[in-house]
Amino acid sequence: MTGQDWLEKDFYAALGVSRDADDAAIKKAYRKLARKYHPDQHQGDTAAEAKFKDISEAYAVLSDQKERQQYDAVRQMAGGGPRFAAGPGGAGGAGGAGFEDFLGGMFGGGGGGQGGNVRFSTSGGGGFEDILGGMFGGGGFGGGFRAAPPQNGRDLTARVTLPFRQAVSGSTAELSVGGRNIKARIPAGVHDGQKIRLRGKGEPGRNGGGAGDLIITVSVETHPVFSIEGRNLRVNVPVTFPEAALGATIEVPTLDGKTVKVKVAPGTPSGRVLRVKGRGIETPKGTGDLLATVQIVVPQRLDDAAREAIEQFSAATDGTDVRESLREQARL
Repeated sequence: MTGQDWLEKDFYAALGVSRDADDAAIKKAYRKLARKYHPDQHQGDTAAEAKFKDISEAYAVLSDQKERQQYDAVRQMAGGGPRFAAGPGGAGGAGGAGFEDFLGGMFGGGGGGQGGNVRFSTSGGGGFEDILGGMFGGGGFGGGFRAAPPQNGRDLTARVTLPFRQAVSGSTAELSVGGRNIKARIPAGVHDGQKIRLRGKGEPGRNGGGAGDLIITVSVETHPVFSIEGRNLRVNVPVTFPEAALGATIEVPTLDGKTVKVKVAPGTPSGRVLRVKGRGIETPKGTGDLLATVQIVVPQRLDDAAREAIEQFSAATDGTDVRESLREQARL
């Protein structure tokens, strides 16, 4: 930003605030306009980009107490107007006590417009900006244009729902977040309610600040047979009483539509988990197992032969108290 910009640009008007606005009002106005005209919201709109630049320049000066005082002083001396012209016909010409006359008086001159001791030039070396630069410590207006401080973007949130098999195998989800389309890689084995953080995919930072993160909450549709537990798959397997009591080899379904043979040991109780190695979820960190939980099925209807067989079994095991251990533990 050049010194002439301070003469030509009304920073208060750019932010839509009065000249006596306090710091809070200036900050509030800037934030409102910055959100409205941010380039991320108007991609390819050069007018919006120019507007965003103007309000950023205005805020950089008015938010700094020292630069704001210097800006107000320069605008007051220049009458808040546009570029002046040195010499006759300009701001310091025959029209009366112009800007050069005012500065000439400050430096002990007798007027700058017509024959005064102090002359100012708008071109070449030692010009107007150099004079004002010397007034305010050199290097232009308060050290020149200073950008607004870096501001990190906020974290954003999103939700995605996956079919069960996509959750097992991994998937790529397309999300619309903050007016942007984002492709998010969902890892294999994600479970219902899990949150995934994508670094730098949130709200973009401002003035060189870092972007926020995108936090995705995953919902997984239920499956009628399988469920996910870490890298393992779980399945409930019905087993008949004879199979559990006498032992058997049964077939357990796998997620790929096939089956695997699993041995049920004699005397297996309901609820026991049978582990099938390497038939779970494949991930970069390893492959899980298939966990089959035994559920002993009680027949709902019995024919005469089955009833007679069960009655014989009951008579043969009469006197066996299967709840004795339960009562003892309840007394603890």
